[in-house]
Amino acid sequence: MESPDSGGMLAEQLLRLTRRLQRIQSRQLEPFGITPAQFRLLRTTAHYEGAPRMADLAERLDVVPRAVTTLVDGLEASGRVRRAPDPTNRRVVRVEITEEGRAVLRSMRAARKAAAEEILAPLTAEQREVLGGLLTALVDGMPERRRC
Repeated sequence: MESPDSGGMLAEQLLRLTRRLQRIQSRQLEPFGITPAQFRLLRTTAHYEGAPRMADLAERLDVVPRAVTTLVDGLEASGRVRRAPDPTNRRVVRVEITEEGRAVLRSMRAARKAAAEEILAPLTAEQREVLGGLLTALVDGMPERRRC
């Protein structure tokens, strides 16, 4: 028996939606002078209890450490994060989010909510609930280290 999505239509729809989300996110981030990758690093940094190590961020974001260094360089230059020495190991560098970085995150929450509303506008409340359940099932099926 053929699968209901044997032609790959579902995958194509997901890819189109992802591209639309990326365009909307890039448009929202532009006034802040921040890239989607920098925003992801900023958001991830804010989720830690204390200042994470650069290696922790690389692992959580599933990127090579050099990529984190480049992202931190850009965010540090704009005053959104700062590097701090680890108090117990001078070879370790930690990344602290600054008040400017927190302000960007606060501003982006409202913008992201507006973007979500734009995308979800065609759906009824019931459809949104079903979609939420489906997305949760997909996210929960992902390997832990890829969630951010």
